[in-house]
Amino acid sequence: MSENQELNLVVLLGSLRKQSFHAAVAKSLQSVAPANTNITLLGSVGDIPHYNADVQADGFPAPVLEMAGAIKSADGVIVVTPEYNYSVPGVLKNALDWLSRLPDTPFAGKPVSLISGSPGPIAGARAQYHLRQIMVFLDALVFTKPEVMIGGINTKVDTEAGSITDEQTKAFINGHLTAFGSFVRRVSL
Repeated sequence: MSENQELNLVVLLGSLRKQSFHAAVAKSLQSVAPANTNITLLGSVGDIPHYNADVQADGFPAPVLEMAGAIKSADGVIVVTPEYNYSVPGVLKNALDWLSRLPDTPFAGKPVSLISGSPGPIAGARAQYHLRQIMVFLDALVFTKPEVMIGGINTKVDTEAGSITDEQTKAFINGHLTAFGSFVRRVSL
């Protein structure tokens, strides 16, 4: 894939709250992305039922299949998530559990970027650590640097407008997305 070829990325949001800090970041990614990069939000992880093998035996729920199809057809995935109790939110883990059980898992060989944040200084680092472990099992290709962990996220976004307000954060995320784009192109040869 050439450096000028357009990239189509999808965003998996690990938060349900309508005016979450992370939703604001996810909604802002297209506006801070480099040229030739299209970024689309996936459906809500809240639309996916709790994983249950009995439900799976009756067939995969439509929201799981839709999300899997969008991930499969994308050039890469950006996971934007808060940290809950030193780990990933349960709704995000649930979505990943469902997606991992598909016969043709959509994450296999897929480039993945991780973005987290918190009002505190740790900025979701522990959630990212756990996500990296989960992604290894899913056979995803996790992008490593520059990492995006937004400390003080509550002071850097406008949740009502769904935007990033801090210019330094915008610039840093643009640099991350530029590097991620190069990674996607390199591993997609």
